[in-house]
Amino acid sequence: MRRLTMPIILSPNPLSSSRIGLRAVIRASQTYPVAALAARAISTSRPFARQSCFQYSAWGVARPCKASYIRNTQSLNPHSQLRTLFTFRAITHYIDIPNWYQDAEGLPFRREDLTQKEANRIFPSNLPAPQANLLLKIVHGRRVAGTLDDPILARNTKQFRIIDQKRALEYLREHIPVDEILMAGLRAEDELKALEEQEDAAQGVEKFQETSPEGSPTSSQEKTVEIPTGRLPRKPGSDSPYGESNFDKIRAANIAKREAEEARLEEERKLREEELAKENIGTLQTQQEQPRQISEFRKRHMERATSDLEAPPEMPAWQRLFPSIAMAGLVILGSIGFAVMYQAPPSSRRLWPDIPPAAATCLTLIATNVAVWALWKFPPAWAFMNKYMLLVAATPRPLQILGAMFSHQSFGHLFANMFFLWFFGTRVHDEIGRGNFLALYFSSGALGFAASLTHLVLWRGLVCTTLGASGGVYGLITAFFWMHKFDEFKIFGYPPDPLSGPQGLGFIGLILGVHLIPLFLRRTNNIDMASHFGGMLAGALGIDLARQYMDYKARARAERLNMGLLTTTVEEKDISLAAPVEESSSSPSKR
Repeated sequence: MRRLTMPIILSPNPLSSSRIGLRAVIRASQTYPVAALAARAISTSRPFARQSCFQYSAWGVARPCKASYIRNTQSLNPHSQLRTLFTFRAITHYIDIPNWYQDAEGLPFRREDLTQKEANRIFPSNLPAPQANLLLKIVHGRRVAGTLDDPILARNTKQFRIIDQKRALEYLREHIPVDEILMAGLRAEDELKALEEQEDAAQGVEKFQETSPEGSPTSSQEKTVEIPTGRLPRKPGSDSPYGESNFDKIRAANIAKREAEEARLEEERKLREEELAKENIGTLQTQQEQPRQISEFRKRHMERATSDLEAPPEMPAWQRLFPSIAMAGLVILGSIGFAVMYQAPPSSRRLWPDIPPAAATCLTLIATNVAVWALWKFPPAWAFMNKYMLLVAATPRPLQILGAMFSHQSFGHLFANMFFLWFFGTRVHDEIGRGNFLALYFSSGALGFAASLTHLVLWRGLVCTTLGASGGVYGLITAFFWMHKFDEFKIFGYPPDPLSGPQGLGFIGLILGVHLIPLFLRRTNNIDMASHFGGMLAGALGIDLARQYMDYKARARAERLNMGLLTTTVEEKDISLAAPVEESSSSPSKR
């Protein structure tokens, strides 16, 4: 078992194609200072943390094809961290309910209201965003106030459908934990105390009426019908005959704490208003209140690139999946055929004879990805890019399987994928050749997008889109470690000798663990896990097929060489045997 010692992860050969390729590019680009500077920057850059690979966006329902400014949607988790002047925490305890609380208005459950796209993901009836936020606030307030089962308050939510109320309650229970039983118990305690006070007050009124000469209540004592508020009047202190309890002390402390927090929030609100008046927009909320103005040029091309569909077309899942999956199958079969038929050209016919084939192949793929990323910054190209360079779950097209492999909308996403493509791609290329390398790369990308589309259509929903080269890149990474699954690696020389480093299988397990942990924890993110898993599966299977095919070709070549040597030996023996016969036949004539 051999040991590989390398900074980060290096192949056994000291001068890999990546280094030789970069040196050749630098020499060839001496006449172009900018290109030379970029090449040197790439050659000396350090790897950094893994970026998000496949990115989702939620334009798929109303606008399945959107322009290049598509950004990741915010998570629906109300506790997601936002960079604001202060952090927001939803009220989750009965004793923290503010005095201004009304059931018809509810309590805020997150810092900012839901957008329409987020509301559509919660409510199947596509409830308008303002109504959805109001319903969620009312339901959250009832959970904290302990009035979920109060029939008197139903009149405040009679305009909402029962299914929407159930979905709102399910969403809040999933994201904002509240002990509803405890809150209802505290509410019942206050209601009992209020009833006792009302009975005492009623007895006092009866005694007053008996002694009053008028014998009838004044106009101020007449009863009036009020809208149910869902809260009980609170009085500071305690009127219990047993004195002030520990619970009353805790309540008084919480009331004082809440009043101080409300005063602080009010002061910060005034400061934000002053900043806004001075046009000093610095927080996330004020930036969202005043969005950046879009030029007429970008707006015109954005409208051209936006679909007119108001909802995804109605069709069965197999009809939406079959054309794209069939396209992925054709790409895989075509890649296998290319690997079988490919013949490496001689050095005289290569475009860059001074650059190793592995470096030339990876540089071509990187240049293609960079060119497509640049097209996303060019508004006239948005219509074409949305149609063929972005995999849309609502309206998939077969050619999107190929186009999305080269498409990135953010530079961080592009740089991370291209770095690992160069780092691992050159090493895999050196070991299996160009034909097998390209077949492995395209097959991993195609299978990754087929798995991603299946996951989006059947489980995650039609509101998502995906793009990026991560499926192919993860296929190459898995193929490299699968080829060296029993070889030992060292990272920056650690662990030191005589300790052994982790094997290739260990790195594959680490990659799987990084992907599986968020799934078990049920954390929402914008990473296309299905595409990564599909690419890794294609990489492991594809490298085995490539190695078997290479072994088969090596055996066939050896057999041909052996047959050639055997034929040459037989011919030489025939010639040596025929030579004495000719001499014997010619000797009588000499005599």
